[in-house]
Amino acid sequence: MSASQEIKSWDTDYEWKVVLLLALGFGLVGLDRWILAPLYPFIAADLGLAEGDIGYLAGVLGIVWGLFAIFAGRLSDRIGHRKVLIPSIILFSLMSGFSGLAHSLTFLVVIRSLMGATEGAFCPTSFAATAAASKPERRGFNLGLQQSGFALFGFALAPMVATQLLTVVPSWREVFWVVAIPGFLVALLLYFVLRDPGNAPAAGLVGIEEAAPVKWMEALKSRNIIVCMMALICAMACVFVLGAMVPIYLMNVIRLSPQEMGIVTSAMGFGGFIGQFSWPGLSDKFGRKPLAIIGFLAAAVSVYWFSQIGADTTLLFVALFITSFFCLGNVALITGPIATESAPAGLVAASIGIVVGAGEIFGGGVAPAIAGFVANNFGLPSVLTVALTGVSIGVFVCLLLKETAPLRVGNRPATT
Repeated sequence: MSASQEIKSWDTDYEWKVVLLLALGFGLVGLDRWILAPLYPFIAADLGLAEGDIGYLAGVLGIVWGLFAIFAGRLSDRIGHRKVLIPSIILFSLMSGFSGLAHSLTFLVVIRSLMGATEGAFCPTSFAATAAASKPERRGFNLGLQQSGFALFGFALAPMVATQLLTVVPSWREVFWVVAIPGFLVALLLYFVLRDPGNAPAAGLVGIEEAAPVKWMEALKSRNIIVCMMALICAMACVFVLGAMVPIYLMNVIRLSPQEMGIVTSAMGFGGFIGQFSWPGLSDKFGRKPLAIIGFLAAAVSVYWFSQIGADTTLLFVALFITSFFCLGNVALITGPIATESAPAGLVAASIGIVVGAGEIFGGGVAPAIAGFVANNFGLPSVLTVALTGVSIGVFVCLLLKETAPLRVGNRPATT
């Protein structure tokens, strides 16, 4: 069947079921990952941890996530999406619950490392599965929508869920078990709905299917994949430093109450949610490269503004909202449409995995660890400089991108 015939007979019902389920799944990834940050002041008091230890916990999860994203992406290209996605969502939900058993920093490091492994496997595979289900002209929007669940659940709902559950459960430990439950339900629904790549509508249109045996390292011959790796490191350095450090910064430096902290921190989620589905969607029309550059520039300005605001919850919320809109919008744009459209045929999930892996290891892992070191040695306000540096460098990195939007280069898979 030709590409035009495939598009005319599109399975829209399957497309939206998969996109929404994977958006919910990735939302739970965000919730399980970032519920730790608003709970951390209470965990630290209970276990006797230092302020900067949250940076190390975020860092180790990010590094392990990145390593597993690289290899799980290629694995799912070989064995199919179902065999990676369904077990991974079950396992990271279990690890979330086990976080409630923590009695020391070492225990938390081990559990969060295992969580990073399973969430790292879910991440690139879910992006490839979304691309395989998406009609080409909706690819950017769908990939953005799927990724937006991470921001909504992880950054918007996690602070509110954490602070509200603490009023009805005995301690922070039970919160982890409560938020683990939905993951098992999503895994069950995916079992009945999700198809493997060969049976998905857009497999051929995004190069999911291998025309001939390909080598994993072929992905690194794409210039855009290399640029995406660098750009994602910059974006994630900002997102994950702020995600890990802002809650304790707001409580210990700005002196907000836990409830005020929860409201302000939720701005990252609401801004990121809107940015992650609208920014890639806008790039379908206006191009990937110009929006990536604008996104980094706007994020840099808003991070600096946030660093200059005192105890004004409204302005703090607005500044964090804008930062997250552009920064997480760029995360979705880079890991979704640009990486997908730049991948060699048969290496879509592997290419996404390489990009996500680099971003997670250095932006989501090393950067928060550096921020933790900075917080412990130079004070919490200094961590905002780490975030600002990341997005500032991102502006210049994105000047090296080549355009991949289908409306500008056609519906063929890009291998720029």
